[in-house]
Amino acid sequence: MEINDELVDKLATLSRLEYDAEGKESVKKDLNQMIAFIEKINELDTENVEPLVHITNEVNVFRADKVEKLTTKEEALKNAPLKNSDYIKVSKVLNK
Repeated sequence: MEINDELVDKLATLSRLEYDAEGKESVKKDLNQMIAFIEKINELDTENVEPLVHITNEVNVFRADKVEKLTTKEEALKNAPLKNSDYIKVSKVLNK
């Protein structure tokens, strides 16, 4: 595959990017390096290699979703720096 200015311009348009002349040359160089790397990988014999779905054979262990002891309102308010009888008071974060 040939990496030329026309291809870089098309990719830039599709990705909504703009390149100056120096940036375009840098992108062409990077794309050529990527293609060379892929061509090198294609030289490998993968005939008897099974496809890899996951990197490891580890399995996620999920815990049972069960209700445990809930925190009471009094316990939640006990260590709050600012509070009234029912709520924790916080600083205003929205300005109108």
